[in-house]
Amino acid sequence: MLKNARLSWITCCAIALSATTSDVHAKDLIKIEGSSTVYPITYQLAKRYMLSEGTGTQVAVGISGTGGGFRKFCRGRTDISNASRPIKQKERQLCQANGIEFIELPVAMDAITVVVNSENTWLESLSLRQLNQIWQREAEASLTSWSQFDAKFPNNPLQLHGPGPDSGTYDYFTEVTLAGEPSRQDYIANEDDSAMVAEVAADPNAMAFLGFAYYLQNQDKLKAIAISEFGGPPMLPNVENVMEGGYSALSRPLFIYVNKASLEKRGSVKRFLEMYFQPENIDQTVALSGYIPLSAQMYDVARQVLQLKKTGSVFTSSDMSNNFERFMQQRLN
Repeated sequence: MLKNARLSWITCCAIALSATTSDVHAKDLIKIEGSSTVYPITYQLAKRYMLSEGTGTQVAVGISGTGGGFRKFCRGRTDISNASRPIKQKERQLCQANGIEFIELPVAMDAITVVVNSENTWLESLSLRQLNQIWQREAEASLTSWSQFDAKFPNNPLQLHGPGPDSGTYDYFTEVTLAGEPSRQDYIANEDDSAMVAEVAADPNAMAFLGFAYYLQNQDKLKAIAISEFGGPPMLPNVENVMEGGYSALSRPLFIYVNKASLEKRGSVKRFLEMYFQPENIDQTVALSGYIPLSAQMYDVARQVLQLKKTGSVFTSSDMSNNFERFMQQRLN
């Protein structure tokens, strides 16, 4: 786990510890791991829950990437897994092999955002095809400077940054731009989005892709690149463009996955999740975290799925943003 992630985990636990003088080992501990993208939402709601519970429960929220989180979750090591993509077939099989039944709950919409340093004056927009050209494996040997991408651009090194292969953001981005093929390997990989922001902010020649919230919180340091999809005009990532479908290819739902046994056997997990999805909590926390709240109807579906303990996933591919609400409605059939 990255240093910043460890510090965040310790900070979250410290809030619970400060509320009581009793033995920490006697505490009821809810363990959550996974996506750094979903982390800000779950972390804030965990803080709210612990303050409301007083001495009753502590919640540990860590970052290990969506894939890393699922590896722990499907081995029964965590109660809840934050995920910035749907669970993969091989992860479902791992859960099944270990007797883990899971409940899939959507929490927000995100817009994967391509960013450059705020001092970059030459790049304003990219198409999906151009993102493919930049990130495909073959580009390692042929596209290493800005001028190689466009002769009008400076003859400066092109320094790429992105999440590592354990990240759901990496999975989703490569699915959309590279049809799921492996990306080039000569980029600087980092599972900590805050660290990635700092790296791009320090390098005028940098480019990265990350969750919308991390761009929104750092607009003084980063510049978002407009994306054109399927011949359409370039569109910037923002709430309006995501909700109206203008920025759809790199928009994706965010999830938490719940161990059904933890929900059934532990009242603290049940209370935490009920608090998580209360309208006054989820809407405000998602918006304050920099993401896009789901519709009231979708949160109602999530609450019903939780109440009915509907297990399994309705998603078979990462490319499902346009059909998200239809897929979620299937949970109630």
